[in-house]
Amino acid sequence: MSTISLPARQADWARQAQEDPVLLGEIARAVGGPFHVLHPPRFAENLVAFTGALVAAGVSGQVYFGKKANRSACWAPECANAGAGVDVASAAELVGALAGGVRGEDVMVTGAAKSGDLVWLAARHRCVVAVDALDELDRVLAIGRSAGPVRILLRLVPDNALGSRFGLTPDEVTEALHRCADAGSAVRMEGFSFHLGGYEVAPRARMAAAALAQCLRAREFGLPAVSVSIGGGFAASYLEAEDWTRFTEEYRPSWFHNGQTFTHFYPYHQSPAGADMLAGVLASPTPGGATIAAEFARTGTELLLEPGRALLDQAGFTVFPVQGFKERGGYGIVTVAGLSMSVSEQWKGSEFLPDPVLWPADGPGEPVAACVGGSSCLEYDMLSWRKVPFSRPPGHGDLLVYPNTAGYQMDKNETRFHDLPLPARVVLDLPGAGWRIEGEGR
Repeated sequence: MSTISLPARQADWARQAQEDPVLLGEIARAVGGPFHVLHPPRFAENLVAFTGALVAAGVSGQVYFGKKANRSACWAPECANAGAGVDVASAAELVGALAGGVRGEDVMVTGAAKSGDLVWLAARHRCVVAVDALDELDRVLAIGRSAGPVRILLRLVPDNALGSRFGLTPDEVTEALHRCADAGSAVRMEGFSFHLGGYEVAPRARMAAAALAQCLRAREFGLPAVSVSIGGGFAASYLEAEDWTRFTEEYRPSWFHNGQTFTHFYPYHQSPAGADMLAGVLASPTPGGATIAAEFARTGTELLLEPGRALLDQAGFTVFPVQGFKERGGYGIVTVAGLSMSVSEQWKGSEFLPDPVLWPADGPGEPVAACVGGSSCLEYDMLSWRKVPFSRPPGHGDLLVYPNTAGYQMDKNETRFHDLPLPARVVLDLPGAGWRIEGEGR
């Protein structure tokens, strides 16, 4: 087998947009280069699913959109309309959330060693700040004494990653509790947070139970400790199970241009994913035998979470105009307008594996396998090292659609290399209902 097909799962709105005989062509002519298509209603559906999982489990809580997953401005109003929050890590992101209608009290500020300006702004707007270190806590307390009380969570070092550079060790947690108790009205210590790598249910449930125990301990210090944030890392599933299984079992370097090899791939099929993964965490048993959900309800503790990719699942795709095609050693090489920096997985020593879709699908020529390169002078500027099967050779004037790229793919590493413009952002509320170009840098 010289190649393998990995057709992406796609939502109905995305298929309708791609099946429209003129829509993508009109947008391409208007923007004159690569572009991202964003669909806020799908984001809203994902948000409803997460909040529904909390309600179904009988748990009080709050969903915060992990803003770093996509910088577009169109998501914050969806959060505001749903009463959800936004997780930010810079003053610019905080201002953007406020401009999108999200109330300051619904903003969580995360990240390591936050600037004084960011903490001051957060205090002014009653945001909750996740404190990562003891020296940061001291700076937060100083700001709280002058600018008013700062709402905080104490971030815990993950129990499965004790070497992490983030979070407080058990001894540091004890010291932090003493400092918060002594700080009086300068701070409102509202609980604990953590962030885990990977996409498994069990480690999150275990850490949630541990953080809940820390809340009960903090209350003995006279601190409110009313909430636990279990962070993000909720899975998204891009491929059907059988396609992903076939790829992982039969994988070979010959499927890739120049025999390119990789040390890892994102798990492109996962189950449970999204809100179902949250439901799995809530249904997991604690050491005492009760479920996570039951323990949160029993202790009157709120469960907070910060999904990014999972809220953006099926909420956007990326389109690259084809600039050229050549034959090379039994397969084709497509060159597109744009750079691999706009498909972030390629810049993490890996590959974005779902098949790009050729638009329009019809045209002359026989089926062909082809890799896809960017328009820079860099040999390694490849959007798809894999030899993707196409129904015909892509040619100048065609478009390649990379599906489901809104979550972390479409803007994490983008750059103006060669002075090329960044891809335009096109907000499509409904196929057939018109579209608009979002302002650059938003």
